[in-house]
Amino acid sequence: MEHIVIIGNGIAGITAARHIRKLSDKKITVISAETDYFFSRTALMYVYMGHMKFEHTQPYENWFWKKNRINLVKGCVSKIDVRIKELILENSSVSYDKLILATGSKPNKFGWPGQDLNGVQGLYSKQDLDKLEKNAPNKEVCKRAIIVGGGLIGIEMAEMLRSRKIPVTFLVRETSFWNGVLPKGESELINEHILEHHIDLRLNTNLVEILPDENGYAKAVTTDKGETIECNVVVLTAGVSPNVEFLKDSDIEIGRGIKVNRFLETNIKDIYAIGDCAEQRQPIGNRRPIEAVWYTGRMMGETVAQTICGNKLEYKPGHWFNSAKFLDIEYQTYGWVFSEKNKQDYEEHFHWRHSKEKICITIAFHKESKQFLGINTFGIRMRHKIFDHWLTEKKDIQYVLQYLKDANFDPEFYKQYEPEIIKKYNAEYGTTIITKKRSWKRIFNKA
Repeated sequence: MEHIVIIGNGIAGITAARHIRKLSDKKITVISAETDYFFSRTALMYVYMGHMKFEHTQPYENWFWKKNRINLVKGCVSKIDVRIKELILENSSVSYDKLILATGSKPNKFGWPGQDLNGVQGLYSKQDLDKLEKNAPNKEVCKRAIIVGGGLIGIEMAEMLRSRKIPVTFLVRETSFWNGVLPKGESELINEHILEHHIDLRLNTNLVEILPDENGYAKAVTTDKGETIECNVVVLTAGVSPNVEFLKDSDIEIGRGIKVNRFLETNIKDIYAIGDCAEQRQPIGNRRPIEAVWYTGRMMGETVAQTICGNKLEYKPGHWFNSAKFLDIEYQTYGWVFSEKNKQDYEEHFHWRHSKEKICITIAFHKESKQFLGINTFGIRMRHKIFDHWLTEKKDIQYVLQYLKDANFDPEFYKQYEPEIIKKYNAEYGTTIITKKRSWKRIFNKA
């Protein structure tokens, strides 16, 4: 019986295992050193905040794996011998016929002095959550926390620590929060929102050094502004990198991640890579070669399962989308809305912001053809399926605005904003658009 071995029990690896089992009777082994069972990584923050227990983050009961004949091995793979198809663990070895690498990411470190002190950590793994419970259980033990890095993990960490009343200083090297991704108006809105939540946001500020106390724990940081800020914990959230160090002496080709083609195949026969650790040799459209995103990991797992089970399938993630939360503001993006510094020559933005509430949208469209390119929404829920359809159909911005109600996920709360959005667009562009509504179910029945 063909033996499929998967290294990594995150969303990518477990999705691959589940779909291989649905499609075949192959022997499946999943190896991971992190936890005994698959859990939802995005839910770690809610465990710390007291909204759920860790066991609630596990989507499947413990009996699920035995019932579905998925063998789980807890251990760390130190070496892969591709010639004899064997994995070397600490006290054992495992042979494979086909191997899927789904080893995920690790928090970035940039050589800061003191970055390996006690009390300095990231937030990616279950072990990181356990460290945070030890380092910052409450405001009595942790008088101040320093967060380094202004991405999505950083804002989640700020929300987590503030939920326990721990003072937070947030060091962001950019001149405005996440302005490498967000357009100017949205980034400024999030700056305001962070400050309103009593978070000490330090923009355009870089970490220089983490200072130790006499016991080897972090006690303060210094910045490039000449400041020394006392603290008890430092959380490094300056992005993540593929977890591929153990492959550097293997014959598997790596760049920043594990190099794969459109079928998620590496340069070695019968070895595949999926999820955060995979790097496309050629980017797919405007997507980055490495995508550390939950849903792309799931899609890669489904795709590689088809290939391994005899239905060779190209990875086609479709139109870009993502969602997140900035404290209590929900964020969605569909298609491409680039930041100011990454904005394309052909790209124009229409931005609307509510006069009082933290609600806004930015729509990107082509300057000449007016083709709809993407939308960001803050504080308004929209339907993914509708925008995916409009992007595929290459609708223009006037059509999108005219039928924006169709994309509205929650019309009774959202309908009051539509006239304002249309009014501003008409004033800026000299148009006479009026809002209309069709049944979104009819749209897809016709399609």
